[in-house]
Amino acid sequence: MTELALIAGAGALPRLLAAALGEPFILAELEGIRSEVAAEPLCFRLERLVPFLEHLHGLGVRRVVLAGGVRRPRLDPELFDSRTAALVPRLLAAMQGGDDAALRLTIGIFEDWGFEVLGPDQVAPDLVPGAGVLTGAPSPQDEADAARAAAIVAAIGAEDLGQGAVVVQGLCLATEALPGTDAMLDFAARHRGLLPDPAPRSGVLYKAPKPRQDRRVDLPAIGPDTVARAAAAGLAGIAWEAGGVLLLDRAATLAAAEAAGLFLWSRLP
Repeated sequence: MTELALIAGAGALPRLLAAALGEPFILAELEGIRSEVAAEPLCFRLERLVPFLEHLHGLGVRRVVLAGGVRRPRLDPELFDSRTAALVPRLLAAMQGGDDAALRLTIGIFEDWGFEVLGPDQVAPDLVPGAGVLTGAPSPQDEADAARAAAIVAAIGAEDLGQGAVVVQGLCLATEALPGTDAMLDFAARHRGLLPDPAPRSGVLYKAPKPRQDRRVDLPAIGPDTVARAAAAGLAGIAWEAGGVLLLDRAATLAAAEAAGLFLWSRLP
């Protein structure tokens, strides 16, 4: 029997974890979301979550990894089975809250059913860089911008709002919310002209987990696309909390940063 299931969403992370797993696994996907993993998935709907969990047990699954982006689905009341319907008050309360609340509930439901929930860093620890500058060299102004951005991310994270901020010359140009990091960086690129000195190559994107976040799910991630958008926003570099952010496609990300002249800094909190 296969004891591990990868519950995969969108983005590169499920593909990277699948490549790192040293054992067979079952791929499961929420209906309507296709991951990048090259395997036939077991599809499920939230309205029939209990039968899905029972099916995993029947297949011998005891451990699960939750990875990848998932948008809140629309629930069809007519599709609920009676046992999943009993979870509706908890599901609705969590879905109407922030991402952290929804993810804590998800972990709790899996654990209630006897599954061990693993974090991506437990499966592929090399995806989480330790402290240090990976490429480039932050200036004293960059260091000050990163420190201010870290304080802002801690504040918005405490309210379960986001995991990132853009600070340029001491000014907060954008913070992350429901639309995500890409939207935040696109916003920063469009509004850079609001700065007293909009000269290119200044400012920092900073990312970190939320202060009370369960780090087994929804760790912030940085990849080549993040670098491209940060460069388009005129930033000098990207910093993040060491040990708390996934670096996807490391070689490609470092190469993109070096080509764009951006620093990458895994910063101690």
